[in-house]
Amino acid sequence: MRSLYGKFIAMTAVIMIASALIAFLAVNTYYHQQLKGQNDEKNMSIAKSIASFIESDKELDLINYFETQSAVGYKLYVVNEQQEVTMYGEAFREENLSSKVIDRVLNGDVYHGMRDLPSETFVTGFFSNELANTVGVPFKFNGETYALFLRPDIKMLFTEVHYILGGMVLIMAVFSLLAMLIVAKMLIDPITELTAATKEVGEEKFARTLDINRRDEIGQLAKSFQLMTKKLSENDRIRKEFISDVSHDFQSPLLNIKGYAELLLDDKLTEDSRKNYATVIQSETERLSSLTKQLLLLTSLDQLSSPLEKRTFELDKQLKEIVRKYRWLLEEKEMTLEMDIEEVRFTGDPAFLEKVWENLLTNALKYTEIGGTIEVVLTEQSDQVKVIVKDNGIGIDEEELKRIFDRFYRADDSRTQETGGTGLGLSIVQQVVKLHGGTIDVVSQKGQGTTFTVVFPKL
Repeated sequence: MRSLYGKFIAMTAVIMIASALIAFLAVNTYYHQQLKGQNDEKNMSIAKSIASFIESDKELDLINYFETQSAVGYKLYVVNEQQEVTMYGEAFREENLSSKVIDRVLNGDVYHGMRDLPSETFVTGFFSNELANTVGVPFKFNGETYALFLRPDIKMLFTEVHYILGGMVLIMAVFSLLAMLIVAKMLIDPITELTAATKEVGEEKFARTLDINRRDEIGQLAKSFQLMTKKLSENDRIRKEFISDVSHDFQSPLLNIKGYAELLLDDKLTEDSRKNYATVIQSETERLSSLTKQLLLLTSLDQLSSPLEKRTFELDKQLKEIVRKYRWLLEEKEMTLEMDIEEVRFTGDPAFLEKVWENLLTNALKYTEIGGTIEVVLTEQSDQVKVIVKDNGIGIDEEELKRIFDRFYRADDSRTQETGGTGLGLSIVQQVVKLHGGTIDVVSQKGQGTTFTVVFPKL
């Protein structure tokens, strides 16, 4: 049986059979070790009572009395001194009582056949319908000695109550099996649905909704599967958008380069126009180069769970060096830079963190008008390191603020084209910060400026 449902049914059947076998062996062992002796004593007491009654009543109709005893549920095997046998009740399956035993009883001994019957593994002694499995006592009647061997008639002992109990056990077993089949189906159906949904996900079909409303482990599995499907669907959408955006971002500068290169082939072109066209080609080439470098950086960040080469370095000096690198642009735009930088030693990847500060600072420089102000703050607390880059530039709309970390997203595409942006810088910033175990938050208002806050936990 290859299906889980078939295996469940087979295992249920095996467990029920094994349980019945173990229960039978346990009861059988208990009977032989505990109940057999008690059963022997009980029947010996009954046999002695019968013998005593016979000896006390000289007027007793012996044959009628024995027939009465057999009618109420006993098998009687009576032997006289001449070894003549009289049976009362149902016949024994096997008359395996030796003559020596009969002679001993006729001579006044008692016979404990039930107690001394050899233990049997698969046939409980209580049900063994053989003459050796009896108790024997002697008695005298009308001057003659007899040997009486007695055991209960099992068939007669099974009354209506026993049949009712047996039927109840049988019905319980059948009902339990049917109930297990129903439970098995209830357990297997959600798994079957999950299997079908998994195959659809493998075919990149993410729209299926599972109709599994349970609070057990299968319900948790279904919930996790739905979350996984949702994330896979979102990743698939992002991947397709990413491919589309990459194609678009490569196509636009390539078309510009191609167009201006064709214009440069015109022999009638003036020197000034030629220089302008060459400048555009150079600008678009640099833009492509920047885009390629950032895509390679994102690829390395995506493919490795920890691409960082961490070491302890002076974070304050790194920030100051980044500011110094762009001082010419600050002077060119007549901007004011305010720095409040504490001395901080930090453990991280200096190369990747340098990209974070470059992106944040260049964004502030690009989108802050001439004469504006930029503020860079570095503080160290007992459990964290915080870096703030704040400007009073053009700011970002509330709706645009939600997507600024999306790849290729540009709040103002025409403005970004002028500044040479690729829409990947803040995605790189966010991913590097996450790889360092930190967080990045942004607060902005249109026309009032933007504040980026990066927080790293101290290791």
